[in-house]
Formats: sequence, C-alpha cells, structure tokens
Amino acid sequence: MPLDKALADALRATSTGTITTILLKKGIRRTWMRGPRPTFQAGERIVGPAFPLRFVPAREDLATPESWSSPKSTRGAIEAMPDGAIAVVDAMGVTEAGIFGDILCARMKKRGVAALVTDGVVRDGVGVESTGLPVWCAGIAAPASVAGLTFVGWGEPIGCGGVAVFPDDVIVLDGDGAVVIPAAFVEEVAKAGPDQELLELWIMKEVERGTPLPGLYPPNAEAKARFEAERSRS
Repeated sequence: MPLDKALADALRATSTGTITTILLKKGIRRTWMRGPRPTFQAGERIVGPAFPLRFVPAREDLATPESWSSPKSTRGAIEAMPDGAIAVVDAMGVTEAGIFGDILCARMKKRGVAALVTDGVVRDGVGVESTGLPVWCAGIAAPASVAGLTFVGWGEPIGCGGVAVFPDDVIVLDGDGAVVIPAAFVEEVAKAGPDQELLELWIMKEVERGTPLPGLYPPNAEAKARFEAERSRS
C-alpha cells in the first residue's frame, strides 16, 4: 500500500537513530539492518513501504543464467514493484555475488522504485551509480547472483541484515543505515519522531551552553518543562 504523505513527511524529518530509540521504548529492538550501508545516490533520507525479495544458497540445477528468463525471477519481481516502494533483498549476507547490476537497477529507477536495500552486494558499480537509484548495500562484486545465490521469490516475509521484514513494513534510510518500522507502529513513530528531534535539538543547545547531562539527557520533569516553555515562545 502507498504510504500516506503526512506520515512519510514526518518520517523524513526523523533520523534512523531517533526511530530506533522510539521503537526500543516500545520493546522493538531488532530494527537496524546489519550490512546495508549508504553506497549509491544515498545523500537524502528515504522513506517507503518494503517490497521484500529473497535469495537462498546457490543450487546448481536452479542458479543458472537460464533462470533469469523464468517468470519467477528477479526480472519478474522488478515488474511487480509498485511506485515508491523500497526493494529489500535478503541475500543472506553473501558478498561474492552481486544480486542486481546496472540494467536491473535502471529498470527499477524507471518504474519509480524509491531505493534498493540489501545485506548482499551489487555488481556494475559505475553503471549502478549512473542509474540514479539510491542503494544501501554491503559492497560491490563482479560475479552475477547465480554464482552464489538462488532467487526464490518476492512479496513474503524475509530476514535482511538480521531483521525481520514483512510486506508493507516501512523502511527509513539515511547515512546511519537502514531501519525497519513494523507496519503496526508506523503512525506512532511518525507522530513521536519530529517532537523527539526538536527535543534533542534543544538538548544539544543546552549542552553547548554548558548544562550538565544529569537531568538533561534524558530530560527530567524540570528540563521538559523548560523545553516546553521555550518551545511555546518560539
């Protein structure tokens, strides 16, 4: 489902670090993916619904160049990606086979896919950069996916970078990596995020003024009252 614009705007105003803290307070700990790093066209925070894809270890009778012509292939998956989605690919952390290259990334960009996230790697690095598709990945490798992986499908729950990702969970990407917001928590996080960012900006200003940390971070009742008073005057 498309993400509501107001929710998306609020999440774009919230760092992944803040999001992980908000979710931690709600008991959700495993939200930051290990492996994906901002690699291509990754200068802005990106928000979108997850479109999961999954690879398993290579099996010689299935992981062949001929498999690329199958309806159940990465090519078929790309044609099913909706506008604004973030493709999240479970590559099991394999780094010796590139899951996508420049042609597939170019097609994703053409279809309006917002970004690609994987705990694996891509190939054709220079070409991928030129497509303009934002990519968070674990690196670059020359071999094709079938050298180390078998593609098995899309649209079902996956694990990426040690985090469970379900269809329509929301992904937020920035310079600190990739974070998953479970679909049931999206509205709460979007509501709390911008306020938390304002509070932390105020705390930083207090630190610069020389205010000691105890009672300030995290803020006690007195600090919160001072923050609210200054906020109401601005």
